[in-house]
Amino acid sequence: MRSFLFVPGDSERKFIKAEGSAADALVLDLEDAVAADRIGIARGMVREYLSSHRDRTRTQLWVRINPLSDEKALPDLAAIVAGTPDGILLPKTTSANDAMLLDHYLSALEVREGIEAGSIRIMAVATETAAAMFTLGGYAGSTKRLWGLTWGAEDLSAAVGASTNRDENGDLEFTFKLARSLCLLAAKSADVEPIDTVFTNFKDSEALFKESQAARRAGFTGKIAIHPDQVEPINRAFTPSPEDVEYANRVIAAFAAGVGTVGLDGKMLDMPHLKQAHRVIAMAQARK
Repeated sequence: MRSFLFVPGDSERKFIKAEGSAADALVLDLEDAVAADRIGIARGMVREYLSSHRDRTRTQLWVRINPLSDEKALPDLAAIVAGTPDGILLPKTTSANDAMLLDHYLSALEVREGIEAGSIRIMAVATETAAAMFTLGGYAGSTKRLWGLTWGAEDLSAAVGASTNRDENGDLEFTFKLARSLCLLAAKSADVEPIDTVFTNFKDSEALFKESQAARRAGFTGKIAIHPDQVEPINRAFTPSPEDVEYANRVIAAFAAGVGTVGLDGKMLDMPHLKQAHRVIAMAQARK
């Protein structure tokens, strides 16, 4: 999945607007987008939306709950699991232990609701606390539910007391580049999907497209959106172009003789290039 679009859990108007986007997944939000005095309303609305949208062929439905350290997290889960979300976005994790604990909660609730065991997946926001930065290597083998890891620059900024997470040129400061890279490596180590964080200026589509392209080049497979207008640039950046596909097919053809190293367009290619070519073809086929 290329694009995850956040949708406030207490806004029917924004539910409808989000439906009109081409997001691969909507993330119905019970955390930061919902005021404390509306959390009960939001839980009911999210559960009803999940229950009334069972066909997830085009768009998956995920839910961001409150952190497990918050007393609102368990009531969030108890209220929405009956709607069978495709996955839970778990914020402010401190280690893989949070994902494993969520796994246990989901297992119990799936039994209660008569849902197929293990069907609800987990994506952890793995860098939103300072402590989490030192535990990223622990996700490998932690839970079979783990589908992906993403990272958060905004909450990490608050956690470390940074006034901003970008420099005067708009590039990430070193601490946040480090968080991004460690999240990517942790996801690859755990053999799950690395999803890039939000781009907060939703009016600058060109900058978003460039950042999304850079994320794809780095190895991320998708990105989170905070506004429907951000979905198209993200999807475009994470969809291989015809030129990408043509070159990937040429690479695969060059290795067809079974050799370990080949020359193509004046460059020497070996097995990592072949693996990347197969990855590009798989991404392109997933869009058909």
